[in-house]
Amino acid sequence: MPATTKQVTDLLAALIRIESIAPCIVPTGSGEQAMARYIAEWLSDTAADVEIVEVEPGRPNVIARLRGTEAGPTLCLNAHTDTVGFESWPDAALVPRLNGNRMYGLGASDDKSGCAAALLALRSVARSGTALRGDLLVALVADGEGVSAGSAQLASQGGIDAAIVIEPQPTDWLVVEHQGFGWINVITRGVAAHGSAPETGVDAIVHLAEVITRLHRLDRTKFQLNPSLLNGPTVFHAATIRGGTHYATYPDYAELGIAVGTQPGEQLSDRIAEIEAIFAEVSKTEQGFNGEIRITLEREPFVAEGQEALQEIAEKAMTEVLGKKPTVTGMNAWRDAALMQAAGIPTLLMGSTGGNAHAANEWAAISDIGKLSEILSRVAITYLT
Repeated sequence: MPATTKQVTDLLAALIRIESIAPCIVPTGSGEQAMARYIAEWLSDTAADVEIVEVEPGRPNVIARLRGTEAGPTLCLNAHTDTVGFESWPDAALVPRLNGNRMYGLGASDDKSGCAAALLALRSVARSGTALRGDLLVALVADGEGVSAGSAQLASQGGIDAAIVIEPQPTDWLVVEHQGFGWINVITRGVAAHGSAPETGVDAIVHLAEVITRLHRLDRTKFQLNPSLLNGPTVFHAATIRGGTHYATYPDYAELGIAVGTQPGEQLSDRIAEIEAIFAEVSKTEQGFNGEIRITLEREPFVAEGQEALQEIAEKAMTEVLGKKPTVTGMNAWRDAALMQAAGIPTLLMGSTGGNAHAANEWAAISDIGKLSEILSRVAITYLT
């Protein structure tokens, strides 16, 4: 039986009220422990075996397994329980607010909507009384907003035959590939000197500005003008910047943090080569230029492989529930699907409509969460029978 509007609303509101900010993003964040406890309690009246598995100190995955009556494959539904911070809306972020079909609150879309859809799907399958040939595994993982430690551990344990990763996206999208990315620090080093002695100083900030200008040009020309057919333009943005010591001193250090994408078939080394070419260009006009690149994190792109049987089932279920065929596509964001697929697990991406992720007044569409949970339950029953 499909989840009712009240069931979706009540569950999502309860999840929003629980602060589960990733401490790797906001050091005072509580992490996922309270979410894990609530989810385990919410599942206590189902037939699922529930396990709370600590991935890092204080940061658990919740693993709920609805066991089949016969041996067979295991289908995993994967969503993450952590969120970013709420600095821009501290008084409202943890107070769920329903306005028409939209519920507002921190994590409403990213990714507590996904958690709610997966949980409601498991409850629906359990109540259907269907004899499953294999197990339905709902993994609500930690660290989705960080380096994805929860999904990395899940994928490495084995025993999963197919997976659906749930993240915010249009409800009628079925995503079969997405970009990779790198977090990179671009550093320029100068020579410190008194502000009245320019002949002895080298301004690291000015040199970094020259690099930033060229990175922006690279984005507007190569990246924006040559999009991937499925994934759109290669993503790029400047994320952080720091440097200098005092108004009266030429700065000897400046550092820019960037996030930059890679398309399927590309490696992060392709982006590094582009930055090195920029260094070479700047050094021709800026005396004493000294640039350095440090990779903080690298994630490969995702391309679904071996997913054909699961995809056929998903497309049929989406068509039945939505009343139209899904759009099979890619996306320019990175998801944990890449980690699942890299472990040899055929993987698809699904989600429900929302907006303002990582910003004030984040929202999720209640009706779409209900539709997604119904799609997921139909996929699970068909795949596992």
